[in-house]
Amino acid sequence: MSTLIELKVPDIGDYKDVEVIEVLVKVGDTVQVDDSLVTLETDKATMEVPAAAAGVVKEVLIKLGDKVSEGSVLVRVEAAAAGVSAPAPAPAPAPAPSQSAAGGVVEVKVPDIGDYKSVDVIEVLVKVGDTVQVDDSLVTLETDKATMEVPSSAAGVVQSVHLKVGDKASEGSLIITVASSGATAAPAPAAAPALVAAPVAAQAAPAAAPVAAVSNPPVSAGMDGNLMPTHAAPAFTPIDEVGFAQAHASPSVRRFARELGVDLSKVKGSGPKSRIVQSDVQQFVKGALQQLTNGAPVAAAAPAAGGGSGLDVLPWPKVDFSKFGPVEKQPLSRIKKISGANLHRNWVMIPHVTNHEDADITELEAFRVQLNKENEKSGVKVTMLAFMLKAAAAALKKFPTFNASLDGDQLVLKQFFHIGFAADTPNGLVVPVIRDVDQKGVFQIAQEMGELAKLARDGKLKPEQMQGGCFSISSLGGIGGTYFTPIINAPEVAIMGVCKSSMKPVWDGKQFVPRLMLPLSLSWDHRVIDGAEAARFNTYFAQILADFRRVML
Repeated sequence: MSTLIELKVPDIGDYKDVEVIEVLVKVGDTVQVDDSLVTLETDKATMEVPAAAAGVVKEVLIKLGDKVSEGSVLVRVEAAAAGVSAPAPAPAPAPAPSQSAAGGVVEVKVPDIGDYKSVDVIEVLVKVGDTVQVDDSLVTLETDKATMEVPSSAAGVVQSVHLKVGDKASEGSLIITVASSGATAAPAPAAAPALVAAPVAAQAAPAAAPVAAVSNPPVSAGMDGNLMPTHAAPAFTPIDEVGFAQAHASPSVRRFARELGVDLSKVKGSGPKSRIVQSDVQQFVKGALQQLTNGAPVAAAAPAAGGGSGLDVLPWPKVDFSKFGPVEKQPLSRIKKISGANLHRNWVMIPHVTNHEDADITELEAFRVQLNKENEKSGVKVTMLAFMLKAAAAALKKFPTFNASLDGDQLVLKQFFHIGFAADTPNGLVVPVIRDVDQKGVFQIAQEMGELAKLARDGKLKPEQMQGGCFSISSLGGIGGTYFTPIINAPEVAIMGVCKSSMKPVWDGKQFVPRLMLPLSLSWDHRVIDGAEAARFNTYFAQILADFRRVML
């Protein structure tokens, strides 16, 4: 006698309507307890649902793309009467220790980090057993604009660490629990239950000798200088752990790839949302082995970043520059890698147009020099950029379309005037934001600029100090140049570029007179702004700098 058993989705926390991205069994398969049935994906993690009973699959009740919640029936299995066992209930999660828990256990969570959600954890600085003091750094978070270290708000011995590299964290996310002074650390947690939310950035595990992650076979130069394979034994390269962790694949596929030594960062996914499935890994291995057999180099299935994927252009050329002379390789800083990706997106997605104008700042520069002499003891040095931020606020009031952002088919017109300025740092450019520029005087603006620029150079800018900008100014005045095309800082719709001022002969109606001229380059989003409006804005901006009394109008 046999019995049909329904295998359901167990307790998966507060998640509802979770998408099924992989079905791992089919009718006729024999499953054992804890064998994976399906893979689910939330907005933060993927998880495999294990079988709570053994038997032969008689019916599969879900398919790719379905939405399931706790209690949803996944499959029905037929089990022998003697082996029938009711599905075991999902283990209840142990209650997280709190500050009031016995033993002085204190939870340390992510504090207020502004409007950022699901920020990448790029470094975990503590481990179980470490002793931490108040303000000791626990983890490093990275947004699209900056990195930040989260300090401990309590002292004690680390009892458990709840975040790892690759996780996403938001305000309130639990980082660690510590046993405060006089308390003993709790025993190590028991083994995780069968159903585990596996973050997309999986932990690195020792891999077998890579089969598919091989470098190009050794080559020799032919008579014509072309490179030819020598058919020597292939050279193996280690798996790119960062790329492997970022690959879109389920835990079971990751394990399978590890067993074969396949670098998932080089595999192109054929599943939903370009997800890598087991057959993709198998196909990649077959192709790699065949290429090695034929003596041809192994081509990565997935195009490298910046290779032209999706733009219908030729792939980026791969050149071994060491053939031509000495070279040195330096990794890009984190800020450059992040800002580079954002700048690339902005340049491709926003239809940029740039207008150029010259502003006569002869009188304004004389006034600036006089102000600094009169207020030398204050310690605040007024720069031309401080005047430009004030001029930008006045221009945004007169041309409100420039103080807007696109939200789908709607234009969000802002009633505040927060201006960002590009600050040069050893690791790259960042854009601090000065708030309510329209309500501040030039001295206050100059003082805040100096403070924010110092924080930027020291790498101590907070996320909220780079958020909420309406308009940006990128000044190369201290370096040189004439005109350039600054890239718009999305979701803003315009940016002003400024180069070094110079004395030029200007016709006053009777004669040429020497005037100090400042080159302006205004880049604007043609989806929001038209050419006539941009020309008026640039002209008005130059008029304010020529006669600063206009800011009072």
